Amino acid sequence: MSQGTDNKGRDAVVLLSGGLDSATVLALALARGFRCHTLAIDYGQRHRAELDASEALSKQLGAASHRVIAIDLRAIGGSALTDDIAVPEGGTEGIPITYVPARNTVMLSLALGLAETLNAMDLFIGVNAVDYSGYPDCRPEFIASFQTLANLATKAGVEGRRFTIHTPLIDLTKAQIIAAGIEVGVDYSLTVSCYQANGRGEACGRCDSCRIRQSGFETAGITDPTRYCQ
Repeated sequence: MSQGTDNKGRDAVVLLSGGLDSATVLALALARGFRCHTLAIDYGQRHRAELDASEALSKQLGAASHRVIAIDLRAIGGSALTDDIAVPEGGTEGIPITYVPARNTVMLSLALGLAETLNAMDLFIGVNAVDYSGYPDCRPEFIASFQTLANLATKAGVEGRRFTIHTPLIDLTKAQIIAAGIEVGVDYSLTVSCYQANGRGEACGRCDSCRIRQSGFETAGITDPTRYCQ
């Protein structure tokens, strides 16, 4: 990924869920000079706390614009995040039930549509293939394939302009992500990562996402600012 002033004023679309990873990605993109337009997806997830967090983070970090697109993946179901299925609170083997079918494909497709209307050839997403829950749509192979699709399926691509999907966190540990975010001014107390946070954005401290996040702060030697349910 190019750095610094080479990107000054260059428009980019950043998928911003309101969680730790996406907040870090936004801060890194801004630090590298991009003019960022953030996009949150209201897909029928268990709580709206992360959507509120995405708006707060977009404003606090200085994005040029923020949008929320609603698409109800509850109609598909099949995930503990969109269906009446309990969120697991212990370690799981294989792809966990918190995997949302086609979620990153849908989100990147919406981000691609927005990017084309903004004439923004850069898309950012906070996928990670190291400290994560094993989701297939977080792997480098998926991102590479979607980038190929983006340049085949769009007017911009046909006309010779090339989309790039940036994944600056994909090979970092959670501790490395947190350290990188601290360097570029991310206030992690504003982020919501918990799969079953309450209406105030307070985390359960027990789900897979909470445990990975807790371990990341501990390994990084940084005080965990997460607000937990009492």
